[in-house]
Amino acid sequence: MFKNKNIITIQHPESIHHTNGMIGSWTDWELSEEGKRQAKNIARNLKIEVKENNFSLYSSNLLRTRQTAEIVGEELNIKPLFVDVLKERGLGRAVGKSVQWLKENIEKEELTVFDKCFSDAESRNDVWERLLPFYEELINNDDENIIIVSHGDTLSIFNAMWLRFDIDILNKVDLYGISGGVSFLYQTNKGKRIIKRLSDSSYMK
Repeated sequence: MFKNKNIITIQHPESIHHTNGMIGSWTDWELSEEGKRQAKNIARNLKIEVKENNFSLYSSNLLRTRQTAEIVGEELNIKPLFVDVLKERGLGRAVGKSVQWLKENIEKEELTVFDKCFSDAESRNDVWERLLPFYEELINNDDENIIIVSHGDTLSIFNAMWLRFDIDILNKVDLYGISGGVSFLYQTNKGKRIIKRLSDSSYMK
């Protein structure tokens, strides 16, 4: 018998690095003022939908996701748990640099999930490996209702895991969302995995 699971994922809304041409990755950017407004709207709209269901809330520990999770947690009366493995992909020496700098200095084009743009960066496979133990714990624990606040690339990998894909599938397809997008994942007691909605942007409004 499988466990019912309701998982809501939130990709953090607008961060300062979305507006200034800088790389996100592990740089600790704050939400912009617009991003804070979007996060409050996400929280209010989710509160209407989840009603009195008891949710656990997990978040990346980077500042932009921490702020998002704190806003959501305050509205839903949940204390966020900050998890290092949910942070964005590390881009090595490109962290703290501009997107233009990355384009001009990239060491290797990423053609597969095992490639790294810089020798000290993470590949997408590296993110898969660090996320996998957390994912397996989440799937097997007793929490039925879960909210996850994370980043675009990390959540795209989580989506692939959720659908029971192998890492190699990400060489052919992707399941990216958009900034501020809210996704709804469900597992039945027969083990069927469903993505009801992927990266719904209406919650920001």
